[in-house]
Amino acid sequence: MRTVDAAGLPIGDDHPPRIMGVLNVSKESPYDPSVYDDPGDAAAYVDEELIGEGADIVDIGLESANKRFEVLSAEEELERLDTAIETIESVSGDAVFSIETRYHEVAEAALNRGFDMVNDICGFADPEMPRVCEAYDAAVAKMASPPDLERPGAVEAVDDIYEALSLNGFTDKTIVDPAFGGWSEEKTLEDDRETFHRLREFRGYGRPILVSINRKNFLRSVAGRDTEGALPVSLAATSMAVERGAHIVRTHDVAETRDAALIGKEFARDRTRRGGEVSVEELDVATTGDARRHVDRLGGDPAVAADAVARVYEFDGLDLEEIGALRAATADTSAILVSDRGESSALLFGTIAETAAAAAAASGATEALDAALSSVTRPPE
Repeated sequence: MRTVDAAGLPIGDDHPPRIMGVLNVSKESPYDPSVYDDPGDAAAYVDEELIGEGADIVDIGLESANKRFEVLSAEEELERLDTAIETIESVSGDAVFSIETRYHEVAEAALNRGFDMVNDICGFADPEMPRVCEAYDAAVAKMASPPDLERPGAVEAVDDIYEALSLNGFTDKTIVDPAFGGWSEEKTLEDDRETFHRLREFRGYGRPILVSINRKNFLRSVAGRDTEGALPVSLAATSMAVERGAHIVRTHDVAETRDAALIGKEFARDRTRRGGEVSVEELDVATTGDARRHVDRLGGDPAVAADAVARVYEFDGLDLEEIGALRAATADTSAILVSDRGESSALLFGTIAETAAAAAAASGATEALDAALSSVTRPPE
């Protein structure tokens, strides 16, 4: 996993989770507490509510990306840029300033006038965006999107998100964002939940991950909360997202999100990472899908992913015939069986491919064992 330097702020596995606070200078933005059109008021908000509460990055949006509103042109965004520039010039605190846009002209003007970073909500749908970011040596968050400047984040199948992130390539300082939220009519809450379940997969490009999940519908609906009451579910998801590999959390609730992110980081599984002339990193792989993404990156055979992820299954209520069938099956495969002295319980160890092979070999002994083995031969991703 590479570390991205965003104007001196390192972002990656070996560094604390970074908090991206949000300021909008767009009157149509749906979350009122973050919306300002007066630079003085906006700067005070940034100093007190964002940087003062622990934000490492301040992301300033010029328009709402909500699908219900008309998309602003680059010229219309540029007309609002002065307010953003005046704001960051009036801020006394220290932070990395990110401009949220989809247009390379706006990104270039912002970077030329004091911004440090770009948050591209259309994921390089403007093919000139990577050139601009490279010219200014700027970090850029790239949200998964179709190749369409009017449809930010509107990737309508979860299986297509990963490929969408590669649209028009990457810069050396690209951070990937899998695009949570209702960016299109076709995208469902279930899609967002599946994306969150599969968050580790997006580590497959070897680049830091940004998530924007603050008070999102796919979390609120789980607990039956409205936007005002959704902070607890956001914090729970934040901790989980960081444990699953997220490096930046974009939020309106900075202090609380910072604390939740630190908990996620503290209790994430320790993995081997060692630098040097020859470096080594234990990858964060929990499913065959996670493993396939890393195999894809190196151009290998995706089928080997089944040999990369281990599982342990505990069986209980076994009789002697069933124990014998399992023992014989593991004798013919690379899976391992450990059984108790009473021979009613057993543990089956192995990679997904090995345990599936053992399950297939043990089938046919009894209907009860076959029913149990069906979960082993078709494990969830």
